[in-house]
Amino acid sequence: MMTVLISALVISFKGMIMMMNRAGHIPYMVVAMALVLFVFSTSVQAEEAPAPAFLAEAFNGAIPAPSVLWLTPDIKIGAKKILGHTVPGLRLRYWQDDDKTAWILNEVGKEEPITAGFVIENQAITAARVLVYRESRGWEIRYPYFRDQFINARLDDDFKLDRAIDGISGATLSVRAMQKMARFALYLDQQAHAAQ
Repeated sequence: MMTVLISALVISFKGMIMMMNRAGHIPYMVVAMALVLFVFSTSVQAEEAPAPAFLAEAFNGAIPAPSVLWLTPDIKIGAKKILGHTVPGLRLRYWQDDDKTAWILNEVGKEEPITAGFVIENQAITAARVLVYRESRGWEIRYPYFRDQFINARLDDDFKLDRAIDGISGATLSVRAMQKMARFALYLDQQAHAAQ
């Protein structure tokens, strides 16, 4: 996606430079290109910034060292029941302080991954945040009125949330992705505590 965007910008700038060169406006074009590149570079950096802020909020500024949960065959079977697909990789990183764990997970909404953070304490969700939203629609899941529905949610014996989550018109797949990640975070929390 980013490669396509960069290629489109380069092609556009080449055409504009050729046109401006004929008119004698090259200095203006250089300033415009520098401005666009600055805006583009800051937007890419901003995409990576939410995870540390989420963890600092979750642990009152004292972020614990990351821990690792090894994805055993049994854990992968449970993950597939929840997510509907296999989980790639051998391990997942999480953060823990006493009974509180924080998980940063990714799940595809319609076409792009959604990155969300969940804090679990005493086997219940205490915080849910959308950290990076890449889809063109469904961004309403970022708002507290939606996210707050997950507070105090628990996982039942069938790997479902113990409550109904209201959907958002036009964001059905994003809502489902958040529900899957919430269920997965609760499941991972159980597995992390069982492994200790």
